Amino acid sequence: MVTIEVFRKIASSFPGVEEKPHFDRAAFKARVIFATLHEASHTANLKFNEVDQSVFCEFEKGVYAVPNKWGQQGWTTFELDKVPEELMKDALETAYKESLKKKTK
Repeated sequence: MVTIEVFRKIASSFPGVEEKPHFDRAAFKARVIFATLHEASHTANLKFNEVDQSVFCEFEKGVYAVPNKWGQQGWTTFELDKVPEELMKDALETAYKESLKKKTK
């Protein structure tokens, strides 16, 4: 399972990533935000394309699409206490790579 410190370490390990405050969360951004961390609830939201979101949501309990319009855009919640570290590494790398494809505004 993933601690807050481990999540931060993995998310910050990719080239060009910055951590910034984002409302009540920490946001991890390359070109665009690809992950947010909510320490109080011990959850993280990662941004995927539709295919990747469906794969991660089916793969592990504690991973689900955000239940609103954000979820329809690919935002996916990870309950850090329920997710193995290797899965979290894979998910963060996937979200990071997807974010590099996005154009900044």
